Amino acid sequence: MSDFSGCLIGRVRRMRAALIASCIFLFPVLFSYTQPAHDHATTLQVGMWTLWHDRNLMLGPTGPDGFSVENCPPCAMHKVNQTLSLRAADAKVVMEFQGKTIVARRMRITNSVRLVAHNESVVLSYPITVSARDDTLVIAVTLPVERYIERVVASESGPEDSDESLKALAVVVRSFALHQNHGHAAFNLCDSTHCQLLHWTNALPRQAAAHAAVLATAGETLWFHGRRAEAYFGKDCGGQKASPSEIWPRAHGSTPYLSSGADRYCVLHPGNTWATALHRSELSASLAAAGLMRPGWMNLTVARRGESGRAITVKIDETEISAEEFRLAVGQALGWNKIPSTWFEVSEQGDQFLFHGRGWGNGVGLCQKGAAEMATQGKSMAEILQQYFPGAEVADEATDRSWNAFTREGFTLETLDDSDRAFLPALSKALAEAHERSGLHASPPITVRAFASTRAFRDAMLVPGWVSAFSEGQWIGTQPLETLAARRLLERTMRHEFLHALVERETGPRAPLWLREGLVEFWSEGSKTGDGNTPLLPINTVERTLGRARYASESERAHSAAAQYVAILLNRYGKQQVAAWLRSGIPDAVTASLGKR
Repeated sequence: MSDFSGCLIGRVRRMRAALIASCIFLFPVLFSYTQPAHDHATTLQVGMWTLWHDRNLMLGPTGPDGFSVENCPPCAMHKVNQTLSLRAADAKVVMEFQGKTIVARRMRITNSVRLVAHNESVVLSYPITVSARDDTLVIAVTLPVERYIERVVASESGPEDSDESLKALAVVVRSFALHQNHGHAAFNLCDSTHCQLLHWTNALPRQAAAHAAVLATAGETLWFHGRRAEAYFGKDCGGQKASPSEIWPRAHGSTPYLSSGADRYCVLHPGNTWATALHRSELSASLAAAGLMRPGWMNLTVARRGESGRAITVKIDETEISAEEFRLAVGQALGWNKIPSTWFEVSEQGDQFLFHGRGWGNGVGLCQKGAAEMATQGKSMAEILQQYFPGAEVADEATDRSWNAFTREGFTLETLDDSDRAFLPALSKALAEAHERSGLHASPPITVRAFASTRAFRDAMLVPGWVSAFSEGQWIGTQPLETLAARRLLERTMRHEFLHALVERETGPRAPLWLREGLVEFWSEGSKTGDGNTPLLPINTVERTLGRARYASESERAHSAAAQYVAILLNRYGKQQVAAWLRSGIPDAVTASLGKR
């Protein structure tokens, strides 16, 4: 369960998949699932705008192709190229479309669409289902698991986080999403801090860092003694971790890795305490809205405390209720910053109740503040997770196996299969060839993660079926090495990906995509890229196609054209000058001259 809810807006890192054309508010239920290791989700249904309780929603096209709406029952598909409205009417969805009123139990939207409600506008390209309950629209978005994890990490993290704390957070977020029942009927998880905060904007300031952390931990979750582990996190434990039973009295099951204890890292920074004054009428309305207490009560005190010092229950007159239920009711009605944790004292002054407390969030599991401090001190993701989940281990969600690392000069191979060490010489040869052809060198080592199956690779990387490997920055993900070797593609594929990593290490912010991809293609394929006499695609078309190719043939053609342009550059100006332009950007006059024969 998450609590860090800073507003985040920012930049998305460009992703590149290298082509090898010839290849292929409820209490948490605290227990570990025992399903077979291979039975794992690849998508999640996420409730959208769940705190807004919207009754009306506008849908609009984002391009000339429009979007599709299917209403059921009766199930009929509508192709839409205009803005339309949806509204809730009891348990039905009403759509106004082309002068007609269509009523259905649910609507399913596909293709890219703009959603507008409560003065917020978001563009999404994932399947969306809209139903209704109690005159409120229920919006569920189907996201690939890794895309969901990335959005949550970008939403929940802060500027104090660095690589290792973000990777630890990614593992915890993934574990929480996949290992627990979250109590929703219409979707798997909601987008509020009841589950994990998710901002729907596509421009979050932590997006690039979150993306890197999710890639580096793709498919990894927490396990304890061979069983899937529960995982929680909060912004600030106040210096003392809480056990689940202190926060959720109905919690059951044995979770020794979630025990109460001191957090020496969290207390190294000030700001652990908070204070709030709330009027009796505010509290009364909040509790009544949550169905916890009727108005008219007089007294409020802490009834029981847990080992960490947090309130377990509060007593309102003669009624004892969960302190976490009390906190959530106040947060839902008045804002999450009013009573940010259950570690508080309360006193009464007339019709005012004064709360003084420590920490922010439930205090169970990972403390984001402490994790960020550990990362600052040079602690690894594994050390951070051991601090907050002692005895738990990180393993692959699909196989329950741990990743092994084999380091050779210039690269580290991460694999679930020890037998993959047999491919280390082939990888070393591919890297040496990449060095020789490009004149570029790798330092520090490039990370290569070999997935256990083609399905696992595609689920984690979210790439089309024709892609055999994926690279971003100094990280490479591949289909199983044994599969590539059996198809006699291993050295060629890895040479190509190593070249991507080497080129990206030298790339400046002004280098166009066609130059980066063209250099990789030219150095990887050499004379196979053409003799320079083949008609070229316009350079703007090449740049555009490389960024959004829909088919293998389309991507192959754009890569070939990029390599042809690079061949012209190398012939005219030489490798040293082209490498300099990779760092600084190509002068406009040089780019303009490329289209002239």
